Amino acid sequence: MSSGANGARRIASVLRPSIDPRVCRSCQETLVRRSYASAAAPTTESTSASPASTPFPVLKPTYTINAGVVLSRPPQITRDLTPFEKAYYFYQRRLNERLALPFTKYFYFKRGTPADEDWKRKIRDRQTPARDVGKYNAYSKDAWNDELLVGAVESEPAHQAELLVQDAEATANATSQDTSKREEIPRPFSRVTEADEKNDQTSLNRALQRTLYLLVQSKEGFWKLPSSPVETEETLRIAAERTLSQTAGVNMNTWMVGYHPVGHYVYNNRKPHVDEANGIEHLGEKTFYMKARIMAGQADLSANAQNLQSFKWLTKEEIAKYVRAQYYASIKNMLAER
Repeated sequence: MSSGANGARRIASVLRPSIDPRVCRSCQETLVRRSYASAAAPTTESTSASPASTPFPVLKPTYTINAGVVLSRPPQITRDLTPFEKAYYFYQRRLNERLALPFTKYFYFKRGTPADEDWKRKIRDRQTPARDVGKYNAYSKDAWNDELLVGAVESEPAHQAELLVQDAEATANATSQDTSKREEIPRPFSRVTEADEKNDQTSLNRALQRTLYLLVQSKEGFWKLPSSPVETEETLRIAAERTLSQTAGVNMNTWMVGYHPVGHYVYNNRKPHVDEANGIEHLGEKTFYMKARIMAGQADLSANAQNLQSFKWLTKEEIAKYVRAQYYASIKNMLAER
């Protein structure tokens, strides 16, 4: 064998690391490749230019940190029933009327007395002892036909409440000693308020069955949740409380829920704003939102420190009509469905 071949073998043995013979061939090749890659890394670092030799200044990328507030007014009344729920509950009352034991009127009313005659008159008028299930005879040959047609007025809660009130008025006037005036029973308050009829979105007395959120309009005309930059040595909660007082005024009794944000929104500038004097490159804003509730009062922008133009109390679906699509995609999961 020539001396050149022997020299090549000695060089290969030096470059090739020692591998345990118990390792399989494929793993040996992998380990060899990894050893060469790790050995080549210092060479690449040594040949790279140092950062100090670059002709461009080194800028520190940064974001402006904001504290935002998701201020909400909780629902004041129960939610509206769906048409299916209205029909279902009404059907259950009619079914109970059909399956319940007959009302033993003679246990309560003696035959031929005015109370007995009044009871018989009521049964003839409504054909059932119940006052809110419509004209339905649970013991007739058509008792099986207790289903409700779609759109029937008998399934509306307002209609049922009116029937109950009318029956109470009839009973009160029939037993009253003073027949000179008719007694009136107070009606329940309407679920639709004056603010709903006028579509006054600055009023808290609207959409009583839904959660409302405070939205403010910036001086540029964009709608958003209240927010402002976090100042030095401020926590997110303290910054959120200051944001509320500086934007919506101090005429609100609010309660901050917790000490941690419920979500965040990141806004990236189309072109970074470079501050060469301080060596900072502003990439955009990051807003972290704290959850809060309003207990009493109303928003007031007359003395706000952010030049805000207007405010609205909106539901989740209404907010989507006023804010940008990207902004709504970031905040929608922080808003309640109801």
